[in-house]
Amino acid sequence: MILVAIGGNLPGAAGAQALVACRAAAEALRGLPGLRLAAVSSWYATAPVPPSGQPPYVNGVVRLEGTADPARLLARLLALEAAGGRRRGAANAARTLDLDLIDCNGALCDAPDLVLPHPRAHLRAFVLVPLADVAPHWRHPRLGRSVGELLAALPPQQIARL
Repeated sequence: MILVAIGGNLPGAAGAQALVACRAAAEALRGLPGLRLAAVSSWYATAPVPPSGQPPYVNGVVRLEGTADPARLLARLLALEAAGGRRRGAANAARTLDLDLIDCNGALCDAPDLVLPHPRAHLRAFVLVPLADVAPHWRHPRLGRSVGELLAALPPQQIARL
């Protein structure tokens, strides 16, 4: 099981609203060679983390099935971000599209440019709530904790289903 978090809070390519851009990104993942789009979560409006003056985000998670080299998959995700209008700048800056590889078939990786599972996914309701929609029995590959246990351990965070 491959889990990809999708988010954005700025208009995307051609001025598309964040929800439209996120849905388009989910559809683009359908076309990745060797992978099948198995599930798309509900979409959620979330407050920026860390708190800032940015507009709210739209967030969701997709579950892909198949095998993929994590580094190649990450490169494809970065290319999709760029095609969606993402321009990288300061950390945690507002963005048109953010695609984060959360888990890739349970692989553990600590490379400088790729850490699996995603190093902060377990701390973020905007990842865990939609992840629970598509993979309710997922267990964090490093921590061994279920998505439900991770959600229960979170401090309150603003998130609402769209």
